[in-house]
Amino acid sequence: MGRLSKFNAIRRRQLPVLLGFILGIVAIAVASCVQTQLLAKPVTASQIILSSPVEPNTFNPQLMEQGGGILIFLYEGLIYENGQGEIQPALAKSWDISEDQKHIIFTLRKGLQWSDGKPLNADDVVFTYQDIYTNPAIPSYAKDFLEIGETRSFPKVRKLDNWRVEFTLPQPFAPFLRTTKLEILPAHILRDSIIKKDSAGRPLFLSTWGTDTPPNQIISNGAYKLESYVPGERITFRKNPYYWRKDSQNHTQPYIDRIIISTVNNNDTALIQFRSGGLDFIHVNPSYFSLLKQEEKRGKFTIYNGGSQPGTTAIMFNLNTGVRNGQPLVNPIKSRWFNTVAFRQAVAYSINRQGMLNNLFAGVGSLQNSPIAEQSPYYLAPTAGLPVYDYNPQKAKTLLLKAGFRYNNQSELFDSDGNRVRFTINVNVSNKMLQNMASLIQENLSQIGIQVDVNLIPVGLIVDKLANRFDWDCQIIDGFPMSIEPHEAANIWSTKGNWHFFNRQPQAGQVPITGQQVADWEQKIADLYIQGAAANEADRKQIYAETQRLSQEYLPLIYLVNSLSIVSVRNRIQGVRHSALKGTFWNVYELKINSL
Repeated sequence: MGRLSKFNAIRRRQLPVLLGFILGIVAIAVASCVQTQLLAKPVTASQIILSSPVEPNTFNPQLMEQGGGILIFLYEGLIYENGQGEIQPALAKSWDISEDQKHIIFTLRKGLQWSDGKPLNADDVVFTYQDIYTNPAIPSYAKDFLEIGETRSFPKVRKLDNWRVEFTLPQPFAPFLRTTKLEILPAHILRDSIIKKDSAGRPLFLSTWGTDTPPNQIISNGAYKLESYVPGERITFRKNPYYWRKDSQNHTQPYIDRIIISTVNNNDTALIQFRSGGLDFIHVNPSYFSLLKQEEKRGKFTIYNGGSQPGTTAIMFNLNTGVRNGQPLVNPIKSRWFNTVAFRQAVAYSINRQGMLNNLFAGVGSLQNSPIAEQSPYYLAPTAGLPVYDYNPQKAKTLLLKAGFRYNNQSELFDSDGNRVRFTINVNVSNKMLQNMASLIQENLSQIGIQVDVNLIPVGLIVDKLANRFDWDCQIIDGFPMSIEPHEAANIWSTKGNWHFFNRQPQAGQVPITGQQVADWEQKIADLYIQGAAANEADRKQIYAETQRLSQEYLPLIYLVNSLSIVSVRNRIQGVRHSALKGTFWNVYELKINSL
């Protein structure tokens, strides 16, 4: 998961991780298995065992590019979202919003503590937002969600007293309250790393809390704290003794002493581990739903269906025309194809999405056509005017011919300069479903004369190419987060956003590029997201409807299918309230172990 997963994670308990998203990468299914040695040891404390195909690249929440799903256990913000996406108090017990919608005062709970026992108060809130989130020297993923209006101004934050902070906004900003689920970080631990610089003049914060940091130095405020990390094997979390929540009988929470996330490189291995009892949770792939359903009673687990998955499964082409160190990021010949709208539309028409849904997902799910979750009041249905691309290879060929492409007598596609149309699609090597989807796409595109080479690579390399190197042709993704609030995808649609991968600009500290172009439609969508965040409710619906129409007309993302959010959880884990919007562990603090 990563910066991708990360906000996704925050969104799932909040606002992500998320890259914990994407790419089936980043959708880190906190899911499944355990090393044999773990099972061999007698266990006295209560614990549950999950798994993930990816590991964090850092324990610094603001610098995570993968593995961000773990943040749900470690950190909380001023508010959080329950399983239905409703805003609930977290570190803040209450808030007051001014009549002009530009001032909001949060009142913190008294007695809050960090996992090291130090007090958590208004100083930490001000530090987090002022010195980290809006600091130009810190490439924080949070910036994308806090930039307000056309000037991309940040909210001002000030301490009123130890328990109250006031945010002042430059203009009304509808998503702001929901945005404050962003994790609060410890000023007493991290302030020096912001002030002190390395030999290159960069804040030491950028190298703070790497994966080699002793676990007791990673200070958290969530239900758990980091106990240990063995690279390539597992991450272990221990109950945070200073966590603030208590139940109605005044018992401290969480109830479960330890959570272990074992590193499992592929879905098949995770399934084997789950069926053998080596793990307590797994995301259910439609291809083995029937198998698990038959074993549900005997295996002492329950299958939960949370409804339509609020994530994006899609392919995207690299539209970046930039040059770095004298070399084009994308082969200029391919770049001309990718930046031709008719080419992208032809690809969309040539993919048999219904066949994909039937054959790979056992018909469980629906075709996806929008970047906004179906559960959102801002979702635009195809029946309301949203463009869709039903399977039509003949129409695809017609579009290509009109755009100047041509076929030889072997039905192979060439551009107007005689170049064979051929590109590479990168796929997460540990995600079997994405590999199957890529193979189907490869076969479909061959029917319109396009040769697709499938490149299976590790999650870490995918993240590096998307977020740092920018040197890729096409990417299949799984897990781009969607939520009730459209602005939580602003980092995807802002032309300067951290997740604007299809035409990403370098972030702070990255090698600059020249010659990058932003299309008119691309800028229009970015501008509409700014307008939507400041508009009234009626206007917001119209604005976000237009963003959906534009994204479907110009296809920076070619959406595929939307599966159901189905998980299997051991019956000994009590209190599960699985939600497609927020996942299985959004209420981890109230889960209990019941010996069966």
